[in-house]
Amino acid sequence: MRKGVDDLNTGNRKKVLVVDDSAFMRKLISDFLSGHPEIEVIGTARNGKEAVEKVETLKPDVVTMDIEMPIMDGLEALKEIMSRNPLPIVMLSSTTKIGAENTMLAMEYGAVDFVAKPGGAISLNLHEVKEEILGKVIAASEVRLATLTRKITGRRLTHVISSNPVTKPVGKVAEIPTFIPSRSQLTNVSKNKIPKTGKTFVIIGTSTGGPRALQEVLTGIPALIGVPILVVQHMPPGFTKSLADRLDGLCDIHVKEAEDGELLENGTAYIAPGGKHLKMMKKGMFYYVRLDAVDPPRAGHRPSVDVLLESAAENTELNFLTVIMTGMGYDGKNGMEVLRKNGKTITIAESAKTSVVYGMPKAIKEAGFADEVVDLHDISESIIGIIKS
Repeated sequence: MRKGVDDLNTGNRKKVLVVDDSAFMRKLISDFLSGHPEIEVIGTARNGKEAVEKVETLKPDVVTMDIEMPIMDGLEALKEIMSRNPLPIVMLSSTTKIGAENTMLAMEYGAVDFVAKPGGAISLNLHEVKEEILGKVIAASEVRLATLTRKITGRRLTHVISSNPVTKPVGKVAEIPTFIPSRSQLTNVSKNKIPKTGKTFVIIGTSTGGPRALQEVLTGIPALIGVPILVVQHMPPGFTKSLADRLDGLCDIHVKEAEDGELLENGTAYIAPGGKHLKMMKKGMFYYVRLDAVDPPRAGHRPSVDVLLESAAENTELNFLTVIMTGMGYDGKNGMEVLRKNGKTITIAESAKTSVVYGMPKAIKEAGFADEVVDLHDISESIIGIIKS
């Protein structure tokens, strides 16, 4: 009788396969996960080749995957698994430059999230991120697979509209004629409009699933969009620069990690550095980046979407287009309430259909703050339509 009860409890748990070339790390991660009442570790693997084979036979709900392994590394194993037996995979990565770059590749290949190992490949300090590992594995088990396997389109509208070469803006972009499509050329025309008068800023907030979502949206925005774009992506220090550099190579607009005190320029997307809040600061007639590593995290996040939106709300003379995309929790909801009360904004929430985790945009929608609910692949067109309406 007792055996039957235990079997029933096990059946309700999330089955996890732990992949790492270090026996110490496999044991440590397995112990972390096994101690959680909702998780069962059903196996381990020493390299990517073994991981591919065990995914086939054990049918786990989630895989934790080291990146740097012999025989077959984590990136190759990730691609193989996502093509043959797609499932949520949480990567464990070192914070080295190459580790950060490989992590961004893993996100593009379909990994749902990642955890940065404190202290290198064999981390004696892994207990510092125990709760993060547990939270991300649980969240990964609830992800809709279709959102991970969907191909990123990145339509690059400027290439369609004009045969003239479009280069990334250098320095401040003046208000000049652009090759942005007219409303009649957009397939998803927004009913909302930004007033013609005044300066406009775009703010984007996202978390789990955000790197792929940002690639989808930012590659669809033309170089001469004529507004600055401020981005908060929940990510630890050491990874946001790699994310910005990768997106910069894919986009028509310029994408960079934000630097304290720099001028906010049109046609540039500024990604908040991990570990620092991104705020806006006005000096004279212009607006600048202010980075804050002193204010505490909000709901566990620094950078925080709430903090950026509250900062934006202080600039009542500006127009804002705010976009909240995939992510766990409700970061952005409180800040959006402040911005909508004190400032001027049109708000887009990503739809449940395309969100990897329908948390942050759901909170915006349920609070009544979403002017539009848009599928991920249509968000860039919605941004263009609203700004240029």
